[in-house]
Amino acid sequence: MPKASPSIGSSILESIGRTPLVQLNKVVPKQSARVLVKLEYFNPTGSYKDRSALSMIELAEARGDLRPGMKVVERTAGSTGSSLALICSVKGYLFAAVTIDTASKEKLDTMRLFGAELDVMHVPDGKMTPEFLQQMTDRIEALVNYGNAYYTGQISNPDNPKGYASIGHELLEQAGGKIDAFCAAVGTAGMLVGVSRVLKQAHPSTQVIALEPLTSPVVSQQRVGPHGVEGIAFTANLPLLERSDYDQVLGIDETEAARMTVRLAREEGVFSGTSSGMNVVGALRLAQTLGTGHTVATVACDSGLKYLSAGVFDLR
Repeated sequence: MPKASPSIGSSILESIGRTPLVQLNKVVPKQSARVLVKLEYFNPTGSYKDRSALSMIELAEARGDLRPGMKVVERTAGSTGSSLALICSVKGYLFAAVTIDTASKEKLDTMRLFGAELDVMHVPDGKMTPEFLQQMTDRIEALVNYGNAYYTGQISNPDNPKGYASIGHELLEQAGGKIDAFCAAVGTAGMLVGVSRVLKQAHPSTQVIALEPLTSPVVSQQRVGPHGVEGIAFTANLPLLERSDYDQVLGIDETEAARMTVRLAREEGVFSGTSSGMNVVGALRLAQTLGTGHTVATVACDSGLKYLSAGVFDLR
């Protein structure tokens, strides 16, 4: 797990975590709470997934579930795959990913660059469905059964949220005290769970809000719907998420999130993906509700550089 880095790190893995926390200014309406954003694109692959990937690998090593000579496998839309590919390249494991053709070119190329073997599946009509997710799982199980492999299984792996607990600890330290509210879009729910449990243990009154696209209410209605935000709301099967981990659910319009992503770049200099825009839209709603004298926090999940070829930014 990440430790306090010396002046010279023993490897790139020591640079995971300890990301900057910044206050938003221009996009925050007047008479609102302070809005803080954790810039997770400062991690080595430009994503907060580096935290959970390192946790899943190192805790599996510690238990003896993952040993030298084994292959690591995962189904992924790209960010977790990029993180696992990096970590496996450093630690000397082969990594194989079952992924999708709707993932951004940058994510697929990053996995390949780190040496990953990719099985890229075509997503019919570009829409993720429970049936398609099961097809991905079937291919993963074939990989595991075929050879000496360890399946990280991010959707149900309890080591996933453990990797994100560090965000909660860092938020408390960097913000100088209590966070009144924290919000985040739900993918595997690992990040929301890991942060929530740290914040609520420190201050039980902290409000934690799960965000989802209006068209894919995976938390509020356990239903997957069509949307174009990579990495979130792709499954209603959320075994890591317990009802005590969040206080309410907010649905966010995908178009509003995309517009906010452009505003963040142009007005705040925060260059991130659409899920980050969704997080900030949710945080601004909470900030207006809570008002001055309070603090709302969220995360910029990853770098906007991962999406330049995907057409998610409206630059007209």
